[in-house]
Amino acid sequence: MKKELLNEVVHQLLESAETKYRLLNEAPVISRMTELVIKTLKAGNKVIILGNGGSAADAQHIAAELVGHFSRPNRRPLPALALTTNTSVLTSVANDYGYKMVFVRQLVALARRGDVLVALSTSGNSPNVLEAVKTARRLGLKTIGFTGQGGGKLKKLVDIAFCVPSKNTARIQECHITAGHIICQMVEEAF
Repeated sequence: MKKELLNEVVHQLLESAETKYRLLNEAPVISRMTELVIKTLKAGNKVIILGNGGSAADAQHIAAELVGHFSRPNRRPLPALALTTNTSVLTSVANDYGYKMVFVRQLVALARRGDVLVALSTSGNSPNVLEAVKTARRLGLKTIGFTGQGGGKLKKLVDIAFCVPSKNTARIQECHITAGHIICQMVEEAF
């Protein structure tokens, strides 16, 4: 059993590393996303981030790095908000309007023209994420999509699509947080 377990661990690590290596082709997209986030923040607007499940955790993680700090503790806090954190809002909206509306209602209440929406969906087909992107566009927000191979429906809805070259949810999420960390590092350097 120990040898089989070790082999599986090695397999998982190699698969993760190979997927990240393929992200080199996405470097121009990560650069464009970073430029948009920096431009948004320098204009006095905010970054709004959302997703479901592991993507919700990633949304919260990225927002925390921007509001708190990534690697420079003395920089000013930057306006970023994860729409995945208020359980009372999430559950009341889901109960009263349906789960498809949990992000839409929050965007209408909190977003302003000039903000940027970062939507995370490994499949690119989460109905509540797609509805949020449509709403964000109507409200005058720029939109960024983090998704997996192919991009799903999300790819065609956003201004900038970051599509991880994998269909494996774990590998996609690992690459999403890697790109999120790169963006946070570059944002900090700009501020």
